[in-house]
Amino acid sequence: MLSGAGFPRNGRWRRGSADLPLGGTDHAEIPTPESATFHAMAFRFSYPRGLKSSLVRFHWTTLLMLALGIWAVPRLLPHVGALVNVTARDRSTPVYTVRTLADSSITSQSLRGRVVLVNVWATWCLPCRAEMPLLEATWNRHKAAGLVLLGASVDTGDPQTVRDFITERGISYPIAIVGSDVIRALGGVVGYPTSVLIGRDGRVRHRVMGPIGPLSLEPAIRRALAE
Repeated sequence: MLSGAGFPRNGRWRRGSADLPLGGTDHAEIPTPESATFHAMAFRFSYPRGLKSSLVRFHWTTLLMLALGIWAVPRLLPHVGALVNVTARDRSTPVYTVRTLADSSITSQSLRGRVVLVNVWATWCLPCRAEMPLLEATWNRHKAAGLVLLGASVDTGDPQTVRDFITERGISYPIAIVGSDVIRALGGVVGYPTSVLIGRDGRVRHRVMGPIGPLSLEPAIRRALAE
């Protein structure tokens, strides 16, 4: 039997520190269904043991998964688009001029009619470092078919640091240190690494971010080279 203020215990009502028999004459403290005390007691709720902490964990887990989804979906969709041949929404025609570390000039106009993969990266970017062997493999696999791979470094320090970096890692595709003007021409970059695939017509086909770019872009590169 429930006990506490206003609840019967052993056939008696508690009133303060005194017990009143159910048949007593003083019914002032006995809660009725119409009384505020009755409703407060009726709607008082306590979680079963362990349920409250489980609900809190579920709440924070749900928020974490939602935040992760909001962060990941915009980054993953372009990779899916590259796999299934859904081109980028921004089909702009970048216009740029860069000078590589080998002191050769490359312009967007000179690359017209070629399939170009521009990879925006930095020496301090760990995902960029992880991606480089994949880019090197992509370059070696498709350069004979006409693929141009350009590494666009956004490093702002001594260019020799970038030279030493690519030499240590055996990178053979052209590398250029670029400024904000080239980044704007490519449509802007919100994270590193970012890879931009440009078709023979000079227009952007796909734009992906993250170190799996060479893998998701592989089918798109093959399609572009086959045109």
